[in-house]
Amino acid sequence: MTEEIVKSALSKVMYPGFTKDIVTFGFVKDINIDGTAVSFTVDITSSAPEVAAQIKDEATEALKSAGASAVNCHIQAPQMPKESSSHGKNIAPQVKNFLMVSSGKGGVGKSTTSVNVAIALAAQGLKVGLLDADIYGPNIPRMMGVADIKPEVNGNKVLPIKAYGIEMMSMGSLMEEGQSLIWRGAMIMKAIEQFLRDILWSELDVLVIDMPPGTGDAQLTLAQSVPVTAGLTVTTPQSVSLDDSRRSLDMFKKLNIPIAGIIENMSGFIAPDTGVEYDIFGKGTSQPMADEFNTKIIAEVPIEPGIRTGGDEGKPVTFANPSSESAKRFTEAAASIWATIEEINANGGVDNKGVQPTTPPGVSACSTGGSSAAPASSGGGCGCS
Repeated sequence: MTEEIVKSALSKVMYPGFTKDIVTFGFVKDINIDGTAVSFTVDITSSAPEVAAQIKDEATEALKSAGASAVNCHIQAPQMPKESSSHGKNIAPQVKNFLMVSSGKGGVGKSTTSVNVAIALAAQGLKVGLLDADIYGPNIPRMMGVADIKPEVNGNKVLPIKAYGIEMMSMGSLMEEGQSLIWRGAMIMKAIEQFLRDILWSELDVLVIDMPPGTGDAQLTLAQSVPVTAGLTVTTPQSVSLDDSRRSLDMFKKLNIPIAGIIENMSGFIAPDTGVEYDIFGKGTSQPMADEFNTKIIAEVPIEPGIRTGGDEGKPVTFANPSSESAKRFTEAAASIWATIEEINANGGVDNKGVQPTTPPGVSACSTGGSSAAPASSGGGCGCS
């Protein structure tokens, strides 16, 4: 039995809820081999006992299949108090709260939701930032009306772009229009870190972070880099979207990120000539999913032509037409999200069931490797407009 054999066997053990193994994530530590007896530590990102049990069982089975006669797998779970995701780490300490906006799949209106929720939060008098963290499809600069504006550089830091009363940064603001990005996972992870560390964010009440669709490197890196205060899932009423949205909610649960709620987008259609609302894609179908994860639907946002035109023209509906039904529902969602954030902070960090955790959540550091490019060549943007 060699260390190479051990790592090869453990590379078949996927971290629950993700498509990457525990070796690639860098969670396997302190491997000791005595003949065919193997002991090691797995420094996991979640305090959830079911996550630890699954990893331990699968790791033990994988090593015994590889020829180990005895396996001692020690699970190192996070122990830091009053944290919602990171293990006492915050590389952007000037930001008081972090809201992760996620979806199981693209095309559900996650970027539109992020923009309008951010603007609605700012309208409450909060100091708000918006980070477009989807590396591959940066749409938010266009939605915010700043597609042609490049950020200023101050020393080795980048100043966020200001629009509609909030601070914004996106990969789309740093790259040439139409340029494609072909990045491996480690480069994505490094980019997310740089957007948090190397952008001169102000003292923000909340940073709204528009994540790439799915559950992968970017989501885990964010949870490792800052204490994510709450997670928001965006879905549409169709079953194919709900299936993927469950993965997003399950990710929040496994990373011990409190769930602020679900926004059901494209929930009905409001005819512009009559104002009548039709349930062309369904409506309210997210409720069983919300019940399953002990959360709530905080808004059912209809399809309304003003949302599309506002996004295309860089005039978000919440700012340009606050009296519209869609803007009202985004505003209600923002109020609910902030109330949840205040409750979380009042309780010193809570788990996904809204109670004080007995083993508080956290995230251990993992190896990122990859590029160490400057912020101008590694950052975020969003592809699900």
